[in-house]
Amino acid sequence: MTAAPWREVPRQDGRRFVVTGASAGIGLETAKALAERGAHVVLAVRDLARGRAAAEQMRGEVEVGLLDVADLSSVRAFAETVESVDVLVNNAGALALPRGSSPDGVELHFATNHLGHFALANLLLPRLTDRVVVVGSPSHRHGDLDLDDLDWTRRTYRPYAAYAASKLANLLFLAELQRRLTAAGSTLRATGAHPGSTATGITGSTGSPLKTFVGRHGIKLVGMKPWQGALPTLYAATMDVPGNTYVGPHRLHEMNGWPTGVGRSQRALDPDLAKALWVESERLSGITFAL
Repeated sequence: MTAAPWREVPRQDGRRFVVTGASAGIGLETAKALAERGAHVVLAVRDLARGRAAAEQMRGEVEVGLLDVADLSSVRAFAETVESVDVLVNNAGALALPRGSSPDGVELHFATNHLGHFALANLLLPRLTDRVVVVGSPSHRHGDLDLDDLDWTRRTYRPYAAYAASKLANLLFLAELQRRLTAAGSTLRATGAHPGSTATGITGSTGSPLKTFVGRHGIKLVGMKPWQGALPTLYAATMDVPGNTYVGPHRLHEMNGWPTGVGRSQRALDPDLAKALWVESERLSGITFAL
């Protein structure tokens, strides 16, 4: 690999991508590289001003769309604006938030990292031509998904545990989406990626000044640059890999390096839990598998 991610990405001329959370961090670098390689990229962002500022950093065909993945009404409204699209990159995320609920009454990590993306993918499936990319995290290995207590009413709320549970949900969604696509005889595929340890601003909303400071500045000492952290996502989005492939950095326990196929926890491989999560996600979102 070289120090410019777009040099390693195949040309994407004539292809359309939707990238959620594309105004900063991994999403910004993913969108920037895709646009550099000739793709038409839709930056799906919660803040239009920040989205437009991000678009100004890019060369190529770029547009900005309003999307708050934690709000299902926003997901539905955004989906209605999207016509044919080749690749959906479900990148937007939240980490270690204080306890809170989405406009739909769903715990914020689960709503942002999983449920909104679950809804968006299912809404866009009839208009997709290639794949859905799910951006996960090594933290899924610490996740324990309790489908009977997703709102943390019985358990003591812990921000990082809630985050890890939502990232476990990402991997279960990846596997179950691919299973359903295959069963339906679809040529679409679902792939996944994680950025390892990458210096981004995702820790900026913890509600704790100390944790925010350590997360924001400490990661700069050990984390990869955002352009390098975006490479696994770019690989999963553009390379000819099988469905249910999961890509991450190749060294230091998947924390650093170049894109390669990586493993996942036993919980993430549980087909019964994946199916149960899908059923609960349909119930919470009111959106079902569209193929």
